[in-house]
Amino acid sequence: MKITAQEEYGLRLLLRIARCKDPQGMSIPQLSEAEGLSTPYVAKLTRLLRLGGFINSTPGNKGGYMLAKSAEQININQLLKALGGALFDSSFCGSHSGSMRLCTNSVDCSVRSLWQIIQFSVDKVLDTISLQDLISKDKESENVLQQIYNKINVEALVADALK
Repeated sequence: MKITAQEEYGLRLLLRIARCKDPQGMSIPQLSEAEGLSTPYVAKLTRLLRLGGFINSTPGNKGGYMLAKSAEQININQLLKALGGALFDSSFCGSHSGSMRLCTNSVDCSVRSLWQIIQFSVDKVLDTISLQDLISKDKESENVLQQIYNKINVEALVADALK
């Protein structure tokens, strides 16, 4: 599994916007410079974030992007799905059927079960994390995430997924 550049940079841009103290928010050129990304790429990512309801823009020369809702209300699972989609969803099998129209394993597929368990587990974990949990400095965020991890019972997650 890989985290796409779009997911990584989209999350980083959102964190940058969340940390911004300027009431006007941050402009595309400011975000581009701060993250070392091209202006067109930042424009693409901010468009996805805006369409996903995570940021709002203020028009004009002094305009910029700011959070559309509080950092506590921004769910990381929803954010990542808006930027890149789920690891596994109902259309997955149809797009990986091989040379045939229907997958030859559509009736008895242990691989599909594996992807479902992984997606269920990832969803359960990411649903517990908000943007606020990531805003702090590296060590503080690491502590918050470690506390979240300690609360998660991985065996129970897998058992729930298998039900």
